[in-house]
Amino acid sequence: MSVREYQICNRCIMDTTDPAIGFDDQGNCNHCANALARAKTIWFPNEEGEKKLIAIAEKIKKEEKNKEYDCIIGLSGGVDSSYLAYKVVELGLRPLVVHVDCGWNSEMAVQNVENIVKKLGLDLHTHVVDWQEMRDIQLSYFKANIANQDVPQDHAIFAALYSYAVKNNIKYVFNGSNFATECILPKAWGYNALDFKNLKSIHKKFGTRKMKRYPHVTFFKRYIYFSFIRTMNIVKALNLMPYDKNEAIEIMQKELNWQYYGGKHHESRFTKFFQAYYLPHKFGYDKRRAHLSSLIVSDQISRAAALEEIAIEIYPEDSHIEDMEYVAKKLGVSLEEFQEIIDMPNKSYQDYDNNQWLFELGFKIRNKFFN
Repeated sequence: MSVREYQICNRCIMDTTDPAIGFDDQGNCNHCANALARAKTIWFPNEEGEKKLIAIAEKIKKEEKNKEYDCIIGLSGGVDSSYLAYKVVELGLRPLVVHVDCGWNSEMAVQNVENIVKKLGLDLHTHVVDWQEMRDIQLSYFKANIANQDVPQDHAIFAALYSYAVKNNIKYVFNGSNFATECILPKAWGYNALDFKNLKSIHKKFGTRKMKRYPHVTFFKRYIYFSFIRTMNIVKALNLMPYDKNEAIEIMQKELNWQYYGGKHHESRFTKFFQAYYLPHKFGYDKRRAHLSSLIVSDQISRAAALEEIAIEIYPEDSHIEDMEYVAKKLGVSLEEFQEIIDMPNKSYQDYDNNQWLFELGFKIRNKFFN
């Protein structure tokens, strides 16, 4: 990547590596401004949030008292989902825990999942995605040369989780996404992982085998069937408590024998390579900027500390090679072939068939009638 000057926000650390960023006359960017505005309606790290969460928990207990499980949680072994499981049990709920193995788990992530379910006395269902199909889809995404390489895993995880919810007649899904650590994420850096039309289009062009067992979900199934026919409810409990990442880590290390793996979503070796090398070197996107800027907005880290952390190289010199070789070997290609694929011209998800218009229409309808 050629060296160039970037304008950086005066309040967070987002910069012009996001092509859609904007700045006000104080030099503050639209990302942190929008996040601070949204905080008033979705983030309640206070007594109000505690009351809301307790009310939700009591409602679930009452409605689902005759079922084996009253809610469901997807558990990756990362910070957010692990702490969510801890807090859900603390609320007195009876969750079914689902772990979706897409073939990239680190040993530490697997151990975290095992420790959590054992310590909390939870039932665990592990869904192992067919590796040959998963490999084919992920290699297709690399050949598509788009930024959002995490879609094949994210889509499978979501689809499998909802499938287990349906099978077990569970309508309350606890989701680990949250404002405190994820309130900033530029749209230009990725795309909706639930657009199965886009996934199919990419796989059709570059894939070599049929998708027979890969978990998937269509727009209709996600936004009509799950929401209105199955009446599923997504509960973002971490938005209703003072969720501090470092405090959560300390609690889990003490109570659950949980181990930290060094970075957001680095419980997956694939995701570490994707976020720490592929995105910065191919597209110029360093997701740490968004993660750290989110922590600045939620007052968990100072801007000065964030600038110090972003300056640290995750892969100093050529240390990425080991992980790159690992990913290439898992995908069934040589390191040289993998490098040639990565070096191809960048593309956008918009270069392939997609349902972006349908998602945008659906969001407009939801915001108008259901918010």
